[in-house]
Amino acid sequence: MRALPLIPLLLGGWLILPAHAANSSPEAGDWLKKLAQAEQQQSYQGTFVYERNGSFSTHDIWHRVQDGKVSERLLQLDGSAQEVVRVDGHTQCVSGALVSGVTNPPDSTARVLDPLKLMSWYDLGIAGRSRVADREAVIVTLTPRDQHRYAFELHLDRKTGLPLKSLMLDDKGRLLERFQFTRLNTAQPPSDDELKASELCKPVTLVASQAKQPVTAWRSEWLPAGFELVDSSVRKDPEGKNVVSSLMFDDGLARFSVFVEALDGGSAVDIRTQLGPTAAVSRRLTTPKGEMMVTVVGEIPIGTAERIALSMRAQDAQAQK
Repeated sequence: MRALPLIPLLLGGWLILPAHAANSSPEAGDWLKKLAQAEQQQSYQGTFVYERNGSFSTHDIWHRVQDGKVSERLLQLDGSAQEVVRVDGHTQCVSGALVSGVTNPPDSTARVLDPLKLMSWYDLGIAGRSRVADREAVIVTLTPRDQHRYAFELHLDRKTGLPLKSLMLDDKGRLLERFQFTRLNTAQPPSDDELKASELCKPVTLVASQAKQPVTAWRSEWLPAGFELVDSSVRKDPEGKNVVSSLMFDDGLARFSVFVEALDGGSAVDIRTQLGPTAAVSRRLTTPKGEMMVTVVGEIPIGTAERIALSMRAQDAQAQK
C-alpha cells in the first residue's frame, strides 16, 4: 500500500496554467493551482481511510511546513502497526510490514504535478460540490484521453485546496482506490513530539555497495504516449548474485517501473496480476543477452503493463553513450 495515495503525488510543485487547455476547464486548473500552493504553505493533521480491493485501513497523518521544510508522519491505526516519517519528500524511517517493502533510496525521483503536461493526456473538469469531513469541497476530475491510464476524482477543500477525498477509477468507472479524510485540522500545526518517530520506526539508508549507476542497457520499443523515462539504475539483488536493471517511467501523474534480471538457467513463471490500481506483469524473454525475466509494476492497466514488458529490448553500447 502506498503510505498516502495522492497527497505527496499531487502536492508536488507550483502550477502554471497554459493560455488554452483544449477540453480542460480553467476553473479546474485554478483549483489544481490552489492544491499545489497548499503543500508549500499549509500545515495540518488528521485521520484518513484508505480503500483498495474492498480492504480498508485507517491512518493518522501529521504534516508541517516550517521554515521551508516539509515534515510528515503517517501511522496506521488498525491491523499491524505501520509508520512512515518523511522530510522534504525523503523517507527517514519505516516500521512494520513496510520495512521489507522499502527498496528505493530516500533520494528517489520525486513527482511534480505539471498541468502543461497533464492537459495533454487528461481532460480537467469540475463535477460539482461535496462535503467531506465536515468541510465544503469542490470536485475536480482528471479524465484520461486513452486506455493506458486511470481517471481521478479529487474533492478539494474549498478553504485550503487540500485533497479531502480522492478516487481512482478504471475505464468503466469502477473504483480502484479511495483516500478520504474523516477528520482534518488545519488550524493547529503538528508539534515536534507529534512528528517524532516511534522507537519501532527503522531508519532508511542507502547501502554504499548498492549505489546505483544512472544508465541501464535496456529500453522499451513501445510506451503509452506521454510516459517518459525519469530514472534508471543497475543494482545487485539482495543476495548479491544477479544484476537487476530498473527503469522508472512517469506521465506527470501515473508511474510504473520496469525490472530486468538474467535468469542464468533458473526457472521462472510468468505472472499477470492486479491489486487495485497496481498491475504486476512478469514475462520471460529470449534476448541476445540470454534468457531474461522482465517485470512491470505500476499504476497502469494490466494490458498496458503486459505490452510494455513484451516490448523491452537490449540497448547496444553505442546507444547508451
